[in-house]
Amino acid sequence: MSFGKIITLSNGSPLPQIGLGTWLSKPHEVENAVEIAVRHGYKHLDLARVYENQDEVGRALKKVIPSVVKREELFITSKLWNNSHQPAEVEKALDETLEQLGLEYLDLYLIHWAVAFPPGKGLFPLDPKKEGQVELDTETSLVDTWKAMINLPKSKVRAIGVSNFTIEQIEAIIEATGVVPIVNQIEAHPLLPQDDLVAYAKEKGIHITAYSPLGNNLVGKPKLTEHPVVEEVAQKLGATTAQVLVAWGAYRGYSVIPKSVQESRIHSNFKQVELSKEDYDKITAIGKENHTRFNIPITYKPKWDINLFDEEEEKVAGHKPKVTSSGRL
Repeated sequence: MSFGKIITLSNGSPLPQIGLGTWLSKPHEVENAVEIAVRHGYKHLDLARVYENQDEVGRALKKVIPSVVKREELFITSKLWNNSHQPAEVEKALDETLEQLGLEYLDLYLIHWAVAFPPGKGLFPLDPKKEGQVELDTETSLVDTWKAMINLPKSKVRAIGVSNFTIEQIEAIIEATGVVPIVNQIEAHPLLPQDDLVAYAKEKGIHITAYSPLGNNLVGKPKLTEHPVVEEVAQKLGATTAQVLVAWGAYRGYSVIPKSVQESRIHSNFKQVELSKEDYDKITAIGKENHTRFNIPITYKPKWDINLFDEEEEKVAGHKPKVTSSGRL
């Protein structure tokens, strides 16, 4: 079982440190995975409109609430998709998510990405002028969207935050509104420690949730779970390599949301191990001179022609996020 560690967010809400991620889970697998996870003791579920599986999650929740857990014992996160950034769309998108899940409220609602798409054309509207690219909404700013998030009824969402945001983007929305995001959910693993962003979040009281804590193999690179150093530490602790990578994130104070649909892995990912400082340092050293971000939207098909993180691959992008109504970073 997990250590049952609860993180207290800046608004006082308790967040279980280990959660279940549902990104890249195939259709018809998520319902079963969520039910297994909740029955096994998971209380933190991470969802999103764009994963296109919230209706399945809703079916699973009906099977476990209130027979296995009370609704208030669960911490449920979802995310606002890019095609609903316009202020008039934000609450409508939240309502759609709540309807899919069969819930009255979310514990946390995040702006999924620092980029807007035009509404009413599907999740990935194709640009009519640029083949193979998603159409961007270059008018709606992050501040516009953040203000609409702030105005969501507290009866429908208990806390708001962001995902995949940089220091500069967070600074801009705080400066414009005075409201600090409760959470920033980011890709975080030993190859992408993002120490500056983590230090900034700590200073501001923003909690970091780590997605893809095991890295991923979307880009055909060697898997972190098969790295010799991770394997060595796992063997020493009598643990799986996934447990060791989850422990690395937990050591850094993150909440961690490994994704799995296999019952054995759902169980083993929840079984926490603790790293010594020596083992933590060993694993951290993997990332030295080996910076790797797996999730870069300009590499998607269709591609998003926008520079979000200033990665090398993004330098050719034609756009940057529109942060305030007066300009871009």
